[in-house]
This record gives sequence, structure tokens and C-alpha cells, in this order.
Amino acid sequence: MRLLKGYIRFIDAMNEGIGLFVAWLTTLLVLNVFYDTLMRYAFKKGHIALQELEWHIFSVIFLIGAAYTLKHDGHVRVDIIYTKLSDRTKAWIDLIGTFAFLVPFCLIVMYSTMGFIENSWAVREMSPDPGGLPARYILKSMIPLGFFLLMLQGIAEAFKCVVRLKAPQEGREGGPHNG
Repeated sequence: MRLLKGYIRFIDAMNEGIGLFVAWLTTLLVLNVFYDTLMRYAFKKGHIALQELEWHIFSVIFLIGAAYTLKHDGHVRVDIIYTKLSDRTKAWIDLIGTFAFLVPFCLIVMYSTMGFIENSWAVREMSPDPGGLPARYILKSMIPLGFFLLMLQGIAEAFKCVVRLKAPQEGREGGPHNG
């Protein structure tokens, strides 16, 4: 159990740090969009690189921020039935769902994008547009990285479920309120 809790602390702390980094990237994105919009509409000067930088930053925010969002239970879910369930039932659903759906999906995405990314690195892919950004292969490498981080956080969340399931239940003999 100590090993599970250590893993949870490590992954949670790592994704908190990544979340802070993503927050700063979001600020950078807002500044970039503001500057690009101002230049295009007020001064009639657009830059392809700035426009590409917008979606490059957004892609990184989305990909590596997904694990932070999972940690804070920020992903969209249909809670019509789930919210009415007991904590133990929720823990079982989350535990099974993580290993039946989230981890396999992350592994499939990581595996299926490897050739795509290897090809991009092999040709040192860059923007096809004149004045576009170089090193698009680095951006594409964020795909498996983002899903790897998501998988690690998913496993941490599953381990939290295991810890909750192992904890004594309220109302049982020897539980926290029956003393």
C-alpha cells in the first residue's frame, strides 16, 4: 500500500507541475493571439508563424494538460447515475474503467502514432507554408507524451480507488465512526 501511495504522490506532484507550466502556456497563448489579432486588424500585417504558433501552443496545452485535468476530475462525464452511487461503487467503476478503457486507449494512441512521428522526425518536418514554423516533429511528439502522462495519471487515480476500497467503511464495526 505504501508503494501505491508513493506512486500517487509522485504522479500527482508531477502533473501539478505540468499544470502550472500549462497555465503559463495559456498566458503565452492569450498574448500571442492578442498580438497577432492587433497586428492583422489594426496594422494589416499578419505573420504565418504567429498563427501557427497559436495552434502549436494550444495543441501542447491540450495534450499535456489532459493528465492535470484528469487529476482534478475536470473531464466531461455524464453524471446522471454516477452521482447517486456510493463512494465504493464509484471507486469500482473508476478502477475498472481505467484499466478496461483509459489505459488501453492511451496505449493504442501511443502505439499508432509512433510511425507518424518517426516519419516526421526522419524528414525533419516543418511547416509547408512560407514563413511557417520549423520543427513540427517536436509538436507531433507531444501526442504520445500527452497520452503517456494521461495514462500515468489514470493509473494514479485507479490506485486512489484501491486505497479507498481498502479503507474501512463507515458504519462497519471498527470503522472510523464506530470506534
